[in-house]
Amino acid sequence: MLHAIIFDFDGVIADSERLHLKAYQDVLAAEGLSFPERDYYDRYLGYDDVGVFRQYSQDHGLRFEKARVTDLIERKGRRYDELAAAGEMLYPGAADFIRAAAARVPIAIASGALTHEIEEILVRAGLRSLFPVIVGADQTARSKPHPEPYALAFTQLKAASGRALEPWRSVAIEDSKWGLASARGADLRLVAVTNTYPAHELIGEAELVCGGLAELTVERLEALVGDDAGAVRDGATRLREPHRGTS
Repeated sequence: MLHAIIFDFDGVIADSERLHLKAYQDVLAAEGLSFPERDYYDRYLGYDDVGVFRQYSQDHGLRFEKARVTDLIERKGRRYDELAAAGEMLYPGAADFIRAAAARVPIAIASGALTHEIEEILVRAGLRSLFPVIVGADQTARSKPHPEPYALAFTQLKAASGRALEPWRSVAIEDSKWGLASARGADLRLVAVTNTYPAHELIGEAELVCGGLAELTVERLEALVGDDAGAVRDGATRLREPHRGTS
């Protein structure tokens, strides 16, 4: 019954949010500006790089012209690459779950990170070949919480798989309310992990909340999209009855 799984990347597969934060902080510090950790998680986590710098400038009454934003993004990207070169960033259990999922259904990624950043981490982990579709921030005009990232990933995955995939039989796995809003707009089923935010902040946003990919199984997702949603148990919390979307 489960047709497909589309993963967010940062905060779900890779523990790279801290590296993005550090890269933003270092670049902005060189401009004499501060970027507190709490602000990042409260206000900016759902944006791609363009959105972060534009929203930051608005919030602080600054005027970041297009050329300056472009320069900040390039510098932030170089700093992130330096930090990421340190090594393994996958959450415990992520690789095992991805391999198990890919053996059963088509899988994809819809992320606010840049495509090359995602691919580099997956290549190092030996997982790149399992994802026929990766939609990064550089591939969409609008970022999360807009539905475009998930809608594009689903459309591309449907074409790549050659299967008659239905969104309401497909699952998005997210770590933030912005990402869940994006997936909801694409009519996907919603699963949240608590790697970034505690469960009480995600209650009401997702149908299923759990601690991370190490706690998930494909069978749980099968139960979520099936007729007997009540079968989803064993440490995961079902938050609402599954909807019935339209294709």
